[in-house]
Amino acid sequence: MATVYSSIFSSNIIHLQPATNPITKITSNLIPPHNNFNASTRNFHLPRAASIPHPPINVDYLETEFSGHGTSFTSLGESCVVRMGLDNGSVATLMLPSGLITSYKPRMWHGGLQELLHTSVSEEDDGRGAVIRGGVSLAFRCEGGGDDEENEVISWSPTIWNLRNVGGSPDESIQVELISSNSEDKIEIKHIVTLKEDAISSEIVITNLRSSSLRLTGSIIGHLAVSTPEASYAVGLERANYFVKPHILSKFSIIPPDFNKNDSRQLGFKRLLSDWGLGSPNEDMKDETAKNGEEDEEIEGEEDDNYKHLTEKLSLIYTSAPRNFTIMDRGKRNSVAVGREGFNELYIFSPGSNHKSYGKYSYICIGQAALLKPITIGPHSEWRGVQYLHNPNL
Repeated sequence: MATVYSSIFSSNIIHLQPATNPITKITSNLIPPHNNFNASTRNFHLPRAASIPHPPINVDYLETEFSGHGTSFTSLGESCVVRMGLDNGSVATLMLPSGLITSYKPRMWHGGLQELLHTSVSEEDDGRGAVIRGGVSLAFRCEGGGDDEENEVISWSPTIWNLRNVGGSPDESIQVELISSNSEDKIEIKHIVTLKEDAISSEIVITNLRSSSLRLTGSIIGHLAVSTPEASYAVGLERANYFVKPHILSKFSIIPPDFNKNDSRQLGFKRLLSDWGLGSPNEDMKDETAKNGEEDEEIEGEEDDNYKHLTEKLSLIYTSAPRNFTIMDRGKRNSVAVGREGFNELYIFSPGSNHKSYGKYSYICIGQAALLKPITIGPHSEWRGVQYLHNPNL
């Protein structure tokens, strides 16, 4: 499989309530209310399930209905590239219908732009298309128990995202709102991407219209571009408790083929995650797990270094990390401030430094997560969570 890197994918603190709210109380401090953006509200519908082939996206329609807010739309095969551009030069791109954020290039102190996300574009073996991984993606599963005949047992993950709304202006901020819904099970998930002069945020809003509770498991997963993990540090995590866990597998993950190849804990965690679309263990893996008969070992600790060096291979889930910390890259001489609201867990993955600098594995993966302890969303309620990436180098 050949790997290439394509330029088509390059291109304030956020406060939300972590608790669930009744759906009649829809407010957000992330951005002004939607109606203040004077934005178009027409919907572009696509199939809900990833296994159902989606029709070609009508890019001309999107350009007509949603242009004028600093956004543009470009066809790429059966997908669409949505570009968000501010007057100060900062740009971001995302893909439809996958919802993958493939690029975030903010204005830097030296006046130029710098890519802060890592994306790998690999040609498929049959030569008929490309596999895009990395960037910022959502990997979540909603589960509900059947308390009565109206609420059957469900397990659903959003995979196809529709463009619902575009708002803002290029002189201040641009907002793109995506939606994925399951009408049969009465679940709606919004993914609101907001680009500001010094930050980009991914806000998710999950609405539970059922008469019983939902359990949310998963993570916002972001691949931050670095020169090499050997030059990278996580700053501000001292005294945070963590669990050592195998890495998350999603269809957008970039994982070295030799990472934890023979780790029996990896097999158990893959089996756990495969049910909600984050992994797809094969029969050999299942047989190996059964043969070993080993349980997922609990390894936990407390971070003792405020400047954690990310040079080694690691996969950690922090359960008491601060809401804000920094990924610092001494190779590129820049940093990214990472923040979250709503989520109680933080996922950090490093592929290690045994790879080429500025190559396919030159990234640090971070995720605002609910992996060890699911989030409960009450009946007829909504829950909000957010990840923001702030550029302090402007």
